[in-house]
Amino acid sequence: MTFNSTFFRRLTLTGYLLLIVWLVVWHFILTIDKTTSTLFTLLFWLLPILLPSKGLIEGKPYTYAWTNFIVMYYLLHGLTAVYAVEGERLYALVEIILCTLLFTGCSFYARVRGRELGLGIRKLKEELLEEKQAFESLKTKELK
Repeated sequence: MTFNSTFFRRLTLTGYLLLIVWLVVWHFILTIDKTTSTLFTLLFWLLPILLPSKGLIEGKPYTYAWTNFIVMYYLLHGLTAVYAVEGERLYALVEIILCTLLFTGCSFYARVRGRELGLGIRKLKEELLEEKQAFESLKTKELK
């Protein structure tokens, strides 16, 4: 079975939307006795995950790549909650699973789609060879 960019894009968007829904459900419905204000919860838990939404919907590989940095915030929260908050371990486990889906989808989509578009990072060997050739051609021109 071959996985193409469409598969990873769907995986990412599914994980992304489910994570947003899960965060709303967890922090506004399941956690009844919360000590933070609604505004704080919105800014602290929902705003960061909404930042890459435009680029993810448009399918931009660069946005998929840097979204992983934001996903790590939620993954660390889930790992910490599994360890530290007894009453919310199951909730945190769901968050970890969704973050893993999102991280995997983003990573592979950025890689596969970037290759499809020819956006790969050049190898250092190629860069050095090109610089050497340019330098030698300048040196040859100066000697003439």
